Amino acid sequence: MVAMEKNIRDKIFEEELLPQIDALYNFAYHLTYSEDDANDLVQEAYMKAYKSIESYQVGSNAKAWLFTILKNAFINEYRKKAKAPTKVDYEEIVSFHQEESDSALTSYTDLREDLFDAMLGDEMTAAINSLDVPYRTVILLCDLEGFKYEEIAEILDIPVGTVRSRLHRGRNMLKVKLMEYAQSLGFSDKRK
Repeated sequence: MVAMEKNIRDKIFEEELLPQIDALYNFAYHLTYSEDDANDLVQEAYMKAYKSIESYQVGSNAKAWLFTILKNAFINEYRKKAKAPTKVDYEEIVSFHQEESDSALTSYTDLREDLFDAMLGDEMTAAINSLDVPYRTVILLCDLEGFKYEEIAEILDIPVGTVRSRLHRGRNMLKVKLMEYAQSLGFSDKRK
């Protein structure tokens, strides 16, 4: 009986949860801005999902369920880091300075960052990154990942009205930031 349960568990995991890995990674990357941290976060989310797969309803929204797990793992990790004292590693400092001098010779680019930048543009990326996490998160979930307001509310464990409010305010903040950029390039707001 245990082997049968494991087979069912594995089948659900492979057919419903695993196909969401790219979307989950993109969300994790935009939360952490680190490829390594995003990979760790996705791995942790999938481990937790596999352990608690009995609570998943087959055929329901696997993407939203996984995003909720990932968001909670991110919050838990953030809280852990906030409580931990700051540590400085001498080797990292030496390595950083060495890399900085080496970067003058060769430039390293992250393909994922290049794709994101190319898709949105430098100013849009900078504007989104400058938003506080609550606004950035709803904009990423809605406008980049395509979640509905109700799904975002479920993922973030907040009311739908709060999702709408944060989305509205976040988009307005982006509009102001991008308007300033456009004006610096000589464009004007003709609606005035």
